[in-house]
Amino acid sequence: MRKVKRAQILLAADAGHSDEAIAATVAVGTATVHRTRRRFVEGNLDEALGERPRLGTSRKLSGREEALLVATACSEPPEGRARWTLDLLAGALVRLTGHDDVSRETVRRRLAENDLKPL
Repeated sequence: MRKVKRAQILLAADAGHSDEAIAATVAVGTATVHRTRRRFVEGNLDEALGERPRLGTSRKLSGREEALLVATACSEPPEGRARWTLDLLAGALVRLTGHDDVSRETVRRRLAENDLKPL
């Protein structure tokens, strides 16, 4: 969707519309219009339409560790528990892997990516 909006911005700019008019028509901010035009002028069409790498930390869990998380979430919960919780799964991952800590949010995101909820 972002690529389409950027293309619309460039087409409207080519037609001579102002940044404010483009922003209102395409439903983006004027900063987005300015940034897209600048990327086109300083670079090329691919750079103006494309995504730049986003900053952030690398994934904490490897593919093998994510598979272990999924397998654990799909297994029977610990004795005395009716179901797995995010905190229980995070604790199990710490015990099963070399991580010092795994947050419940990391567990939640990885399960959500696989359309899973703890049993």
